[in-house]
Amino acid sequence: MTDQFAIIHTGEGRKLHISSSLPPGFYGDPDPSGAGFLCPLDSHNAAAIRRELPWSAPIQVGMRKSIGCGDRLGIATPGHLRAIREGDMFPVLAQQSIREMMRARRSAQQVLDDATWGVIQANYQDGWGCDADHLKAPEDIDACAAAGYLGYTLDPGQYVDDEANSAGQDTLQTKVNALAWDDLGDNPAQHRARYVDQLGWNVVDYLRAAAKYGGAIAHVAVLNAHIRGAMGGTPYDLEVSVDETATVTTPLEHRFIALELKRLEIQFIGLAPRFVGEFEKGVDYIGDLKAFELDYTQHAAIARDLGPYKLSIHSGSDKFRIYPIIARESGSIVHLKTAGTSWVEALRVIAAKDTALFREILELAVRGYDENRASYLVSAQVSRIPQTGNAELPDLLDHFDAREVLHVSFGPVLAAFYDPIYATLNTNIQTYWEMLKRHFDKHIQPFKGHA
Repeated sequence: MTDQFAIIHTGEGRKLHISSSLPPGFYGDPDPSGAGFLCPLDSHNAAAIRRELPWSAPIQVGMRKSIGCGDRLGIATPGHLRAIREGDMFPVLAQQSIREMMRARRSAQQVLDDATWGVIQANYQDGWGCDADHLKAPEDIDACAAAGYLGYTLDPGQYVDDEANSAGQDTLQTKVNALAWDDLGDNPAQHRARYVDQLGWNVVDYLRAAAKYGGAIAHVAVLNAHIRGAMGGTPYDLEVSVDETATVTTPLEHRFIALELKRLEIQFIGLAPRFVGEFEKGVDYIGDLKAFELDYTQHAAIARDLGPYKLSIHSGSDKFRIYPIIARESGSIVHLKTAGTSWVEALRVIAAKDTALFREILELAVRGYDENRASYLVSAQVSRIPQTGNAELPDLLDHFDAREVLHVSFGPVLAAFYDPIYATLNTNIQTYWEMLKRHFDKHIQPFKGHA
């Protein structure tokens, strides 16, 4: 049956070629060559092929060692899968935040469908997952549930109280008293007794953890209840992310978050704390390796003790310095999340194949950097981007400042150059996939064999 279906390139773009008569549920036009049918790569046909070929549909990831292969353009999946085949990490292919979907002019449904077509094109039959990433609002959950997502990452970062990190005891107590106790299913006196009297926590340590993360946990409880309703009984994977905050998640705070999620009977497979050091977009880890190792070792021990659940490494792409530490300490209970690095590799292809277009992209990215960086953790300075000749343009994608400036310019650049970007990449699609394969090998191979 699989041999009936293939993704081919035509003068009108990519099409699904069906070499037999048109199966029920599909639509398309007869192939002019007389051999079968040519069908649009749209949501209707994507749903049909997921019914026809169950391996082309996403499944739950569960506790598998995994990597999120964010694909902002919707054409990277075959390249990702070339690297996946040589490692032992489970691929999460349809992964994109609502923020990035808006900037890419894609819907949740399109992101999932594009992953399906990529799986078909690569003839990858070993299973893949999906992740509705960094969800903050019920309406976003509804869109992803309707599209068929089975994985959800909740981002309650706006409810993390970073001021609690340094507040005094009286202020902390006031903050704890003001928490949404109905959503937390408890009251201040019982809650405090559980941690201080029963578990023996220091009062100030408890108050600080509760004041800092209590609001976030209450929001997770509300959103998780909404997911349960939207899924109508269908099982799903849940991850909780508190990584995009100003202050580090201490091991004690990590333990508090996990204990609260368990108390509320929220089933989760992953947690993304805010680790020590800096996880800037698209570049290597910034910070002391020994400090990171000490910190991460404690977080990994908590995840084993209270779960097991996976530690999720957000902004995890290109953090090559710390992969050996993460792989050693977490073994198989880890999820490495990448997103924008595949966009940067797309720009590398453009830099090599269409220098004029790349220079226009770079100029726009530099001009808009101050605005573009607002929602990202980056420290690049445009003044440090070197001047280069055309032959050296691809090397700019290895330069710290140029890489970050181009990374965060995704939305405006795609809005301005949408058609020429896709035209260049589709013309050089095999080159793009091979570049992705080489780049993702460096992400996946350090984790191979760790269990």
